[in-house]
Amino acid sequence: MATIDYRKSDAFKKKLPRFFQYLVLSIVTLAIVVPLVIMVFGALKTRGEMFLHPYTLPIPPHVENFAQILHTPSFWLMLRNSLLVMLFSTAGVLIVCSLAAFVFARMEFRGKDLAFNLLTLGLMFPITVAIMPVYLVIRQMNLIDSLLAVILVQTAFGISGNTLILRGFFLSIPVELQDAASMDGCSPFDFFWRILLPLARPALAAVGALTMIVSWNDLLTPLVLLNSDKFWTLPLGTMQFQGQYSSDLALTAAFVTLSALPAILFYLFAERQIVAGLTAGALKG
Repeated sequence: MATIDYRKSDAFKKKLPRFFQYLVLSIVTLAIVVPLVIMVFGALKTRGEMFLHPYTLPIPPHVENFAQILHTPSFWLMLRNSLLVMLFSTAGVLIVCSLAAFVFARMEFRGKDLAFNLLTLGLMFPITVAIMPVYLVIRQMNLIDSLLAVILVQTAFGISGNTLILRGFFLSIPVELQDAASMDGCSPFDFFWRILLPLARPALAAVGALTMIVSWNDLLTPLVLLNSDKFWTLPLGTMQFQGQYSSDLALTAAFVTLSALPAILFYLFAERQIVAGLTAGALKG
């Protein structure tokens, strides 16, 4: 009578879920990477090669498309606008969210829980849902067709989620540290500025990196609030460029590649800081 090796059976049962995990992760990775690879390959082809052989390697590679885009003054103008919006939006989010998170994490006042719950309600209303009232408010402020309008809207819609992240990290800092600082004559703002913010660098780096990526890729806000092409950001310019050169897929792929390249490179360099910052609060006792 054959004997059953239960150890092999248990090992197989343990490996089977892991196999499906790797399978799902591989499928998701391919779904994300393959379009990017096709886009880069297309940017290195001529117009005819892109139509006839869109999925083959670009042999030999053609860089004329990139050169044509880089010699276009409007591309550099849109790049400058995107950088300005990204930097000021990120600075606004970091300043407002760090102060709000400190108040909700370290101070006691009447209605604190209610105010925090109202703040987190912003997570339920993304910009796609609230774009009409946002447009009306910006129009009342006479800020339509200005980069300041885009900066204000991106900052406002980044407050809820990022305040939640920073509040969780601030709560993980021992209360005894603040008590000791108070005994040494440290005011609440001094504790926030001199002690809490240096300790929160991983969380601040994560919030800053995520805000930069979201701001760089934002299309809807500039599309609704900007009219003049001199204020266009790269995502808006990419949409307009694609409509203008829809027949030249290779040139369009080159424009999209150059537009997405800064965000991709930034994320690759900031990935470790993002993961460390989002998990730092949870790993502290």
